[in-house]
Amino acid sequence: MRIAIISGSVREGRQSHRAAIYLRRMAEAAGHQAEILDLKEFDFPLFTERLKHQQQPHAGAVEFARRISQSDGVILVTPEYNGGYPASVKNIVDLLTDEWKRKPVAICTVSDGSFGGTQVITSLLFSLWKIKAWVVNAHLPVPNVSKAFDEDGIPADPEPWAKRASAFLAELTWAMEAASRLRG
Repeated sequence: MRIAIISGSVREGRQSHRAAIYLRRMAEAAGHQAEILDLKEFDFPLFTERLKHQQQPHAGAVEFARRISQSDGVILVTPEYNGGYPASVKNIVDLLTDEWKRKPVAICTVSDGSFGGTQVITSLLFSLWKIKAWVVNAHLPVPNVSKAFDEDGIPADPEPWAKRASAFLAELTWAMEAASRLRG
């Protein structure tokens, strides 16, 4: 199955990208095709209108939408900034419509504090539910990310992270397979 992993931070010195790299490696080890859609590289303009209503859409936005559409599921890796998710993530949630509908989405929240970004989950869930994404019953909080993973996404303590990531991916895989069967 194809998994799009959204690396949600565009901030200088970002740490959450480490978790995205790790999750790509774990998804590939589980037999999935996985790619990171790095919002820093896409460099989207600020949201002004849904993509399908734009007269001259940004080429990166069109490509991003295509890759989300072609994926069987999405892992959204988002940092927590001041109890919320960054504008870059809100931008892509609001940009798309049909691409999110019934798309299995699993959320990985990241912080450099001890709560692992869990404060962001409620507001992000609400936004994803409103656009009819299928948010799976899997949440992977990453506390103390700068200590948990190095810059290459290598965990400091591999065994517990492998166990947690495997359970997280198993939930997403179940939802992707169910969605595939339902689409028939």
